[in-house]
Amino acid sequence: MGRSRRTIPEELLLLALDPTTGTTAQPQSLDLGLAGAQLVELALAGRIAPDGDRIAVVMARPTGDPTLDSALELLRRRGSPVRAVHWIGGPRLGLRQTYLTHLERCGMVHAVAGQMCGVLPTTRYQATETAISREIRARLDNAIRTGVPPDPRTAALAALAHAVGLGKHLYPGNEGRSSRSRLRDLIRHDPMGGLVAHAVMDVQNGVAAQPRRAQVAGGPGSGPGVRQPAARATADTAGVPVQSRHGHGSMARVGAR
Repeated sequence: MGRSRRTIPEELLLLALDPTTGTTAQPQSLDLGLAGAQLVELALAGRIAPDGDRIAVVMARPTGDPTLDSALELLRRRGSPVRAVHWIGGPRLGLRQTYLTHLERCGMVHAVAGQMCGVLPTTRYQATETAISREIRARLDNAIRTGVPPDPRTAALAALAHAVGLGKHLYPGNEGRSSRSRLRDLIRHDPMGGLVAHAVMDVQNGVAAQPRRAQVAGGPGSGPGVRQPAARATADTAGVPVQSRHGHGSMARVGAR
């Protein structure tokens, strides 16, 4: 897959970056969303496919993206389809930092050193390619405004944005209520994105141990509003510890922990 196309994990992280504070909204659920976004990207690349509520590897050939290929290899090693909710709910320490470091290397963000409480070193991130962030946001806005079914990539991004609770970050206040509702509705336009988004919400709601019943898109019990994200932190006000910023070797270990 060519690097001219941004991956869904990259786009989700750029959506979550607050341009004012340089921190990421919904940091805890965002980590789950990034793990889920990797699954969606691998599915769009033809490497994995849904098998009920499980994920099966259908082509083990590398994509050329080290972060995705590491996740693909881990899925391949499982030897049998794995439940999406178990994959997303597994330990993913450092995944958000890995992608922030990656975006910094690509020149899409730059790191700003600081301190928390005047003692603890932190690093905040500012988008440098603001046109890219605007284009990503415009795609969501257009899908919400027009009601026209979006392309699978945008639909999956919308589903994940809703699942991790970015609705209130992107469309705040009472005036954003209808947009948040439409963002949630977009979850039905991509089966893989919907499966992963529901798995993210299941992990947050603590129901990962129970199998999800098979659902048909648009059928009873499916579609928007089936589950709402659990309550979680509203902002990563502390920033990212600077000591983890230089973990360049961690990129090959995405999903390994």
